Amino acid sequence: MEKFSIRDLGVKVGLEIHQQLATNKKLFCNCTPIESDEYTIKFQRKLRASKSELGEFDPAALFESTKSKTIMYYANPQSSCLVEQDEEPPHELDNDAKKIALIISSILKANIFDEIYPMRKTVIDGSNTTGFQRTMLISQGGFYKAGESRIGIQSICLEEDAAKVLGEEGSVRKYGLERLGIPLVEIATEPFEAELDQIKKIALSLGRILRTTKKVRRGLGSIRQDVNVSIREGGVVIEVKGVQQLEQLEKIVEYEAKRQHGLLLISKKLKEKKWKYNDEIDKNDITELFSNCKSKIIQNAIKQNQKIFVVHFRNLIGVFGYSPYDGIRLGKEVAELVRFFGIGGVFHSDELPNYGIENSDISNLKENLKINDNDAFLILAAPEEKIHAVINQIILRIEYIKNKGIPIDTRLATQSGETKFLRPRPGAARMYPETDIPPIIITKKELDEVQENIPKSWDESIKELQAKYKINPQLAEQVFDSKYNELFENIVEKTTISPTFVASILCSSVTSLERNGLDSNLLKNEDIVRSFELLEGKKIAKESIEMIFENIMSGKSKTIDDALKNASIAIIDEDELERIIKNIVEKNQEIIKNQKERAIGPLMGVVMRELRGKASGETINSILLKNIKANLKSV
Repeated sequence: MEKFSIRDLGVKVGLEIHQQLATNKKLFCNCTPIESDEYTIKFQRKLRASKSELGEFDPAALFESTKSKTIMYYANPQSSCLVEQDEEPPHELDNDAKKIALIISSILKANIFDEIYPMRKTVIDGSNTTGFQRTMLISQGGFYKAGESRIGIQSICLEEDAAKVLGEEGSVRKYGLERLGIPLVEIATEPFEAELDQIKKIALSLGRILRTTKKVRRGLGSIRQDVNVSIREGGVVIEVKGVQQLEQLEKIVEYEAKRQHGLLLISKKLKEKKWKYNDEIDKNDITELFSNCKSKIIQNAIKQNQKIFVVHFRNLIGVFGYSPYDGIRLGKEVAELVRFFGIGGVFHSDELPNYGIENSDISNLKENLKINDNDAFLILAAPEEKIHAVINQIILRIEYIKNKGIPIDTRLATQSGETKFLRPRPGAARMYPETDIPPIIITKKELDEVQENIPKSWDESIKELQAKYKINPQLAEQVFDSKYNELFENIVEKTTISPTFVASILCSSVTSLERNGLDSNLLKNEDIVRSFELLEGKKIAKESIEMIFENIMSGKSKTIDDALKNASIAIIDEDELERIIKNIVEKNQEIIKNQKERAIGPLMGVVMRELRGKASGETINSILLKNIKANLKSV
């Protein structure tokens, strides 16, 4: 294994932040951006790659078209119209979205253009019904401070968000149109060098700047980070898309830097072996030869009338399994590429015998095809109409790694902090002018208005929260960074409940429940507000709030009323409370005898288990202590 050092490899990072804007309508129509899983409209499309204005095909679009997917769209008239269905031209640009983009540009001290030209960015994965995304370059240049670091801004764009992925079934990919067309800003930073633990802080600082506008959406999916990673030796930039959580950034940059350097080391091995591929003799149909193979994957493929092929690599024994860093292998690169085509069955010789492929199968294969002990091979199972295209892509990729080192890809972030192949990097042919929307002029009056509406800085916003609601600095930061900032202020303004308690429930308690695997997206804002209103009206105890949230976030209840019923939450009167506590004290005479008043500790746990959510902790503590003292006097 190679020793890894981010400094030794000369790792450079660039961030691309995509932030949805909190407007009342979409970017090019009057539809309200409402999240809904109720669809009354359904239609399908088949998208294909087309030439650009210069007569060129974009490589990413061409590669995507090899999947030959049918796209099924689901829509709701409340959140999408004929514009999203590509049955009507776009309307005028939303003025609120433009203002917010100009404010963000001004905060970041970027140079705003006098004229903005809408462009079309080719996208044929189905996430846009049109086959392109509308985008506008608003400004360039500028910078922001993240601690002691000065991070340059490359560009700020205003663009449409894509449709929401609903899943795939075979050759059909499904999308919901409720998100399509929601305005978002894309902010790309200049490349920078930083230690791994600093990258998250740099991204967090930019996110906080956006939140100071109070004009950006909050919650899962409303902000996404893409990260560009390069190392000194390779000289190529790899874009990693879909980083949902800042905690992933450190792992993703580390993994991608290792992967890139690992590919350079694999490239050296391929060159040393002087490998060459001959399509006529190095590719063979072995479906019949493997008809008795015990591998479930092979047998399932044969039952589905798929073909089993072997690809022969002369003198490459050990190269597919060679791992310069943990988890970095040529075999893994091939497997990722194959999965892109929806094919799961691929094995390389360095991992065999395994997966039901036995030594006898390998010996038989080598004997029939004259494969030497120094040779490597791949075994693939795929539909006949796909298999030759897949093999060609595998060979092209291995030849590229051999000759040039690191393939120029767009990759996808995974939850584990690794990256996987998504598509080739787009080229210049991807972008061309939007013919349905005229250029947009930015007036001096608009720029003057923007300067008057520059919000307070993040530091000033935190100090204001702290002073206004008398909460500590740490809690003020948590509230501001959470998706509940505005909700917190609304609850505190409308009730007499302690701001510290409200903040700790919305930040600490909800976060704790999320860490236990519960889904905060199931908890609607109206449920949160009603819970605090019940507390204000003394209908529930403080301890009941977390129980209600837990019940809804776990999916056990859909409404507050369901949660109250399912968790048996109800305030009991003081007489009943006194009776229950007195009974518990009488049953635990031995503990009271030994620990005297200190017995309140263990007995409080016993009482809370029985009465959690039915009375406040303060009331329970007071009645319990009174009963312990009375018991001690009577002895």
